[in-house]
Amino acid sequence: MPASFPRDQLFLIAGPCVVESDDIMLRVGEHLARLAERVPGGIIYKASFDKANRSNAGAHRGPGMEEGLAALDRVRAATGLPVITDVHLPEQCSTVALVADALQIPAFLCRQTDLLEAAGATGRPVNVKKGQFLHPEGMKGAVAKVRAADPVGARGPGESDVAVTERGSFFGYGDLVVDMRAIPRMREACDCPVIFDATHSVQQPGKGEGGASGGVRAMIPHLTLAACAAGADGLFMETHPDPDHAPSDGPNMMPLHQLDELIVRAVDVWAAARGRR
Repeated sequence: MPASFPRDQLFLIAGPCVVESDDIMLRVGEHLARLAERVPGGIIYKASFDKANRSNAGAHRGPGMEEGLAALDRVRAATGLPVITDVHLPEQCSTVALVADALQIPAFLCRQTDLLEAAGATGRPVNVKKGQFLHPEGMKGAVAKVRAADPVGARGPGESDVAVTERGSFFGYGDLVVDMRAIPRMREACDCPVIFDATHSVQQPGKGEGGASGGVRAMIPHLTLAACAAGADGLFMETHPDPDHAPSDGPNMMPLHQLDELIVRAVDVWAAARGRR
């Protein structure tokens, strides 16, 4: 994994928001590698080498592509976990695909045709986050663009080359709301696994200090379990040993020491919702 995203086993994408020191990266990676034994579809390690969509020019962006990819490669070598990272420009995709096992399209870029096609052309699995401004069926076009460029073609039974991620929709100014109906609607429209982003869904854009995003971390468990009951195929969670001092998205990150209990509960809810308990 991931030559594709599982369709019939709950999987998890998790890691720090942005590439940090090897100490933090490996601490999170080793924890996730142990947790992966309890997640039927396994865990993909996520960290961004560049947070190119920050609200403020002075916000922390990360170490850049070369250094960030090297750090992700070290995590994979040390833990055995596959890795995924964001791409923001078409010309990044082929280089990132030399290291990353899967590519991710940020929500604000989910309609960028050149980027989607370049990601698909790598032959790597691609996770496309649903824009906060799109209705669920609006993601059908994004998936079609990726698949049309994919040289590998159809995967085997129970596998998918593309996944889409629900991460909440704008609700007035500075808040997001999650409509769980989006999960079955996107699966039907896009014919691919639907991931629920439990941490960005509790984000409060622009409500943090200095114009940074705030978040309501306490809502992460509630939305996670609801999404599993609604039929999510996978989960996405940014996690950190010390979220309050993380360089990016700290208010909406899951504390690492609380992650295992929630994921074990989520696996049980997911299985019960599918009649496997």
